[in-house]
Amino acid sequence: MHFGPHLLLAALEGLVTSAVLALTALGLSLVFGVMRVVNVAHGEFFMLGAVLAWAISTAISGHPALGFLAALVIAPLIVGAIALVAERLVLRRLNYNPEATIVATIGMLYIIQQLALTFYGPEARPVEPPFSYRILLPWFGYSGYKLSIIAASALLLIATWLVLTRTKIGLIMRATQYDSETAQAFGIPVDRVYGGVFALGAMLAAIAAVLIVPISQAHYLMGQDPLLLSFIVVIIGGLGSLRGTVVAAVLIGLSDGIISMFFSPTLAKIVATLLVAMVLVFRPQGLFGTASR
Repeated sequence: MHFGPHLLLAALEGLVTSAVLALTALGLSLVFGVMRVVNVAHGEFFMLGAVLAWAISTAISGHPALGFLAALVIAPLIVGAIALVAERLVLRRLNYNPEATIVATIGMLYIIQQLALTFYGPEARPVEPPFSYRILLPWFGYSGYKLSIIAASALLLIATWLVLTRTKIGLIMRATQYDSETAQAFGIPVDRVYGGVFALGAMLAAIAAVLIVPISQAHYLMGQDPLLLSFIVVIIGGLGSLRGTVVAAVLIGLSDGIISMFFSPTLAKIVATLLVAMVLVFRPQGLFGTASR
């Protein structure tokens, strides 16, 4: 292939990465934006989603699409329930103290990781995609499932934006984000909002994992890279900004896909780190974040 088709292939792979990264980073951004909690265990909720997707799809016989659709519904609900329990038993008891919650979520990271190693094992296990249709382009064939990941992520991002901006639930979340004490004075159950947001963030990470695991593999250590890249996206895009999260995810995903294909994956990570450093120096609040007063 000539340079043009190679570039198109790299861009498509980058968009797939961007789609998954946008969902994962959005969950992290929501948790910090509303709760002011840095959830270091966010990547492990991603990993749990993938592991549960493997378990559910394996348990359901028949066409692979049946197991995948069941995993897409059940796995995020289970992960959300686990996150809700963790929020009530750990974070709420710490009164959401920023320093204490960082230490607590680091502990949650290792607990979830070791539980997955104990009950799931160290093996990387594949999940069969729901369909294997390939779209034939003039230069190469491309996986239809990968394109469906981009479409599904776009729909979920639009749905999240509609919930945040057009519903009463979104209004309550934004009010809690701006001033939790005033929101509580007006009768908003802030603790319940925090629990719901923490569960929602974990569910978005789990959905991203279920979508990506048919083209990768479920492994108990797979949460590390999504966590790092999500932090990079949130820092570049701006905390609590949906638009910033999407723009930064596309930027990081495309640069990772193109640089990895033409140069090396290591260089792609270096470029992402340099972007973070530049944003922190010249625009600490992120590209679309609001500067603190």
